[in-house]
Amino acid sequence: MQAAAESANVDSVTPAILLDRIDVARTPGADRTNSLAIITDFVPGAYMTHDMLHMRGGHELSWLIDGVAIPNTNIASNVGPQIDPKDIDTLEVDRGSYSASLGDRTYGMFNVVPRTGFERNREGELVLSIGNFYQTNDQLSLGDHTEKFAWYTSLNGNRSNYGLQPAVEQPVHDAENGYGGFASFVYNHDPANQFRLVTQLRTDYYQIPKDPDPNDWQTAVLGYATNQLNDGEHETDSYAALTWLHTFSPVTVSQISPFYHFNRTNYQSDPNDVPIATTANETGNYAGLQGSISTVIAKNSLSAGMYSYVQHENDLFGISGIPSTNPLVTAGVQEAFVEDTYKPSQWLTLIAGERQTHFSGAITEDALYPRLGIAVMLPKLNWVFRGFYGHFYQPPPVTTLSGSLLDYAHQNGLSYLPLKGERNEEHQFGVQIPFHGWLLDADTFQTQAQNFLDHQNIGESSVFIPVTVQGALVQAWELTLRSPHLWRYGQAHLSYSNQIAQQIGPVTGGAICDPATDPNGCVTPPGYSPLDHDQRNTLNVGFNGTLPHGVTASFNVYYGSGFSNGYTAPPSPYAGPYLPSHTTADIVLGKDFGKRYTITVSALNAANTPVLLDNSLTFGGFHYNDPRQIYGELRYRFHY
Repeated sequence: MQAAAESANVDSVTPAILLDRIDVARTPGADRTNSLAIITDFVPGAYMTHDMLHMRGGHELSWLIDGVAIPNTNIASNVGPQIDPKDIDTLEVDRGSYSASLGDRTYGMFNVVPRTGFERNREGELVLSIGNFYQTNDQLSLGDHTEKFAWYTSLNGNRSNYGLQPAVEQPVHDAENGYGGFASFVYNHDPANQFRLVTQLRTDYYQIPKDPDPNDWQTAVLGYATNQLNDGEHETDSYAALTWLHTFSPVTVSQISPFYHFNRTNYQSDPNDVPIATTANETGNYAGLQGSISTVIAKNSLSAGMYSYVQHENDLFGISGIPSTNPLVTAGVQEAFVEDTYKPSQWLTLIAGERQTHFSGAITEDALYPRLGIAVMLPKLNWVFRGFYGHFYQPPPVTTLSGSLLDYAHQNGLSYLPLKGERNEEHQFGVQIPFHGWLLDADTFQTQAQNFLDHQNIGESSVFIPVTVQGALVQAWELTLRSPHLWRYGQAHLSYSNQIAQQIGPVTGGAICDPATDPNGCVTPPGYSPLDHDQRNTLNVGFNGTLPHGVTASFNVYYGSGFSNGYTAPPSPYAGPYLPSHTTADIVLGKDFGKRYTITVSALNAANTPVLLDNSLTFGGFHYNDPRQIYGELRYRFHY
């Protein structure tokens, strides 16, 4: 059998990584319900810090299910991922340089094609696991298909005594649990019409980690003890998307997708918390429509479409000692795009498009922005060079401050201004080099942001409000390397990012500094300074191996040079501008027993090396890396 070669793509200017369900199953830790390892292990510049996924210097990221973008503006409150990795059939990760049809989340997009049932014939799979921290991640899935109809559904449950990144070296008050269900239905009415329905409902609970020692240096830096805190967060997320694909001709296709998304986060504190007991209940309802039509005329691939939704935000904020506030906000987004992909020859692709956005909420904004790209393949060598220039507009969160919460903000030197949308300018250059089935993809990019979206807590509370910073600048070199799928040996992968993520200027929207309270405190230093999630060097090296007698063995080694240090003065032991570098190794060994059974044993952070990742005050204070986790998993496949 020949190796499945990785090949260069001259039809697109978007750097992308395509992963599948085999990658999910064999990558250490990637198939756990709340894991994002399938992204962080393969995507350059992607990492978890303060319990949020960051990529390419930002944290506004889009999830698409079957190509339908699921809107969510509450970036500062959600912890859990959008989909259980075990429900993924393929995952395409796009890293900037988007065509006009792909929306506006500059820093990254995750397009999930879920399992449909066409890959099953009255088959089911039961996944059971058990490990330290009393953890388990379990799922039952069923699927079947006929010539015209396919369905897939799954139920899952998980729990562990380790959930969020711990506030000290070992997790304390850090349990998590959750359960959910997923379903996909595909109906091919005739060769010209296909209908798809994808839906999910999920709920999670996370204890907020705390520091049990009121006398350690972490407590001294925070300024208050957290050993008596007993906070937790409930999250509920549900979405449904119905897609109608209509084929007019072999080259003309239309798509219409109404969708609905419900998202709620409920942060609850013990009433006796010191110094502040916090309630933050944020509920977002999104209903919208996505549509497009595409055709080919001569050497031009033309497409046009729209994306629109209405958002109803119902939030409840409470802080001990003051009355609760319940701001209600309605907002809307209407977008339209048109683009042309011109291919005058097999070795040249030119892309040009425009996207228009109208946002209405506490403020009204309009944006019209171009996107241009070129890809050139060198004959014989088959190297592909690509270049891109484009602008993006990201609609803002609609969270507001009012009433007694605004009064509390004033007491802590803060005021409130409505958030504006983040505007980005990106240029990128890259090259793909295939060699004997291997594929090296290297790029360099710069993203200049105006009204950069971030988040900030109010005083000593756990109410986190999105903010916009005057500007940000992200510059990076990236590299990925993947081997072909060698059926006898497996597949190797490498991803590396050398990145600088900086901000400039004051906070311009959300919880802003109040000059009436402290005029001098609102002065920001001149020039750029590192963002709290700035890490200069990030490296992942791994191998998913296939050995004789049904044995599999995979590993991934992660290196991070250290995130920016927010506290350099004593009693902090870290005086430099960046926190310590860190390296972790993950391994998994598996064995197939016939076609029905697979048993795996995984060790994550096998050396159990603790390190302080970051000291930004999000979800429990400081954040250390994951402790060692060891667990076993059984997969049982059956017919019914």
